[in-house]
Amino acid sequence: MLEFLRYDGRKRIRGSLYVSIGLALLAAVVIWVFPSFQESFEGDELLEAYPEGVLQLFDIQTMASLEGFLAFELYVFGWTILFGLYVAYSAAEVIAADVDRGRMDTLLAMPISRARLLAERFGALSVPILTINVLVPPVVLVGAWLIDERIAVVDVIAVHALSIPYLFACGAIGIVCSVAFDRAGIAQRAALGVTFGLFLLESLLQETDYEAVGAIAPMRYFDPNEILLEGTYDLAGAAVLIAMTVVLVGVAQLWFTRKDI
Repeated sequence: MLEFLRYDGRKRIRGSLYVSIGLALLAAVVIWVFPSFQESFEGDELLEAYPEGVLQLFDIQTMASLEGFLAFELYVFGWTILFGLYVAYSAAEVIAADVDRGRMDTLLAMPISRARLLAERFGALSVPILTINVLVPPVVLVGAWLIDERIAVVDVIAVHALSIPYLFACGAIGIVCSVAFDRAGIAQRAALGVTFGLFLLESLLQETDYEAVGAIAPMRYFDPNEILLEGTYDLAGAAVLIAMTVVLVGVAQLWFTRKDI
């Protein structure tokens, strides 16, 4: 049972460690440079020089505290954008790569349904998602301690825990693209475009007459600022992301089951 999940999961371990190291280094650098910028951002006076569009796009609320600095530099940029794009990109090759390379017929000759094959290979995305969210928080907490800054341990754990449903939702976007396109490169570019496009949609439509359209974007339901600055956790938003993932994976399974290879 779960042979494909285990096989794909093992293949993703090395890449997960590399990405973990990259994001851990990003976290360390962000924390290391914060004391140098802290006085410049005192009272958020420097933020007044930023264009309004940039503040809205990246949801920058404050950079005068370590929590605000991390929310923007690490969690909005590093997690919501970079890590979200990475997961969507990785998911986009799950089906399309084997179709593109002519290996899918061999896989489908095995006694396994298409729906199960897709579900198990999608489930292997849990390896990078969970690995990175386990390895990076200690770097954040130790880094904050080293520069003598207080940061709530529970909030750091919460921001990583609540990012997990968000990242699976990004992966679900990628898996739909993987079924939609038979060329892996096209599927991956489509996943990147759709995911980043949804980020722009949600960011730029805030406080406009079309704000409701942004409800289709996973980014609406994961807000690092809310967690780190206010200490509030949007559990309803996490439930929406889980539902969004289930629906998108279900659509991908149905599409894949009916698709000619």
